Amino acid sequence: MNFLNSVKEMFFTITAFDGFSHKQIIMILISFLLAYLAIKKKYEPLLLLPISFGMLIANIPLAYLSANDEGYLVNLIYQGIKYQIYPPMIFLCLGAMTDFGPLIANPKTAFIGLGGQLGIFVALFGALLIGKYLAPVIPGLTAFSIKDAIAIGIIGSSDGPTSIFTANRMAPELLPTIAIAAYSYMALVPIIQPPIMRLLTTAKERVIVMPEPKKVTQKQKIIFPIAVTLVTLLFVPTAAPLIAMLMMGNLIKESGVTDRIFHSLQGDVLNLLTMLIGFSIGATAVAERVLTPDTIVIIILGLIAFGFGTFGGVMIAKLMCKLTGGKINPLIGNAGVSAMPMAARVSQKVAQEYNPSNFVLMHAMGPIVSSTLGSAILAGILIKIYG
Repeated sequence: MNFLNSVKEMFFTITAFDGFSHKQIIMILISFLLAYLAIKKKYEPLLLLPISFGMLIANIPLAYLSANDEGYLVNLIYQGIKYQIYPPMIFLCLGAMTDFGPLIANPKTAFIGLGGQLGIFVALFGALLIGKYLAPVIPGLTAFSIKDAIAIGIIGSSDGPTSIFTANRMAPELLPTIAIAAYSYMALVPIIQPPIMRLLTTAKERVIVMPEPKKVTQKQKIIFPIAVTLVTLLFVPTAAPLIAMLMMGNLIKESGVTDRIFHSLQGDVLNLLTMLIGFSIGATAVAERVLTPDTIVIIILGLIAFGFGTFGGVMIAKLMCKLTGGKINPLIGNAGVSAMPMAARVSQKVAQEYNPSNFVLMHAMGPIVSSTLGSAILAGILIKIYG
């Protein structure tokens, strides 16, 4: 009997079975669900797959593979999030993939990108109201501070790196939930946006063929990132890490003299950073941080924010359609959110359902790149004021 007890004690000492809680098991099952969505459904697999694996290993006791286990492997990888390295580097790669030509050719479409920021404010004020009125009556629900609300609100930008950058500055304890919500809704763009676009537009508006964009010279494309960088750094220096990296990546692309760097940023560098950022986020999603009432509230607010961001962009596009005498197709309004380039592809897909010969993809890129700039600058302003 003593021998069996010794074997049993040794088994639980060596293995991780004795440390499991029901919450950790739930988190592991959630990681399986995310892996299923990534592999089977192909929902943002480059991000959801590393997130799911990071979540899986972070919730196994005694493995010391969570981002919170200081000095161990995953914690060292997580330093790229903690010290704000990965999000700006992702922006560097995005800059190398971005064509600001449509925005330069038709600057008016920037207003659609501004309309897409509506979701940020809806989620921000929603979080404050929930914290004020529901937190006192729902056990375990946090009374969200203004910093928490700002971090939650930026989910409405539909911009993963900006959401991570802001959450890390304003509410690091909410980072795992905010990041997972932001990237999950980005992956669901083709499902969430089309019903809202159809609801808000008329049959006549959906078939509008927009004039061909004006030609933009290489000189204009080179001047643009330099000018935006100078203006942003002078007026909103807190947004500098994101905007400066985005513009440097774009300058590398448009200069035409750095092909090796350009191709590396578009390929290997972006893929590596995407894997590291996803894995790091997943490794922060331990049971005690995620399985709380706050998580449910944040996920719901994120969905509402995304819906209102789409609503704001489409409504501004409808207004511009009237003001220009029908030269703007309101279906490009969904690209007022920063889910680049997926939202622009949705604009194209829905437009061709009603007019197969209509091509609005390049027109949709104007709002989407302006929204990316706008959400990063807005995040910088909020961080400066409240951070």
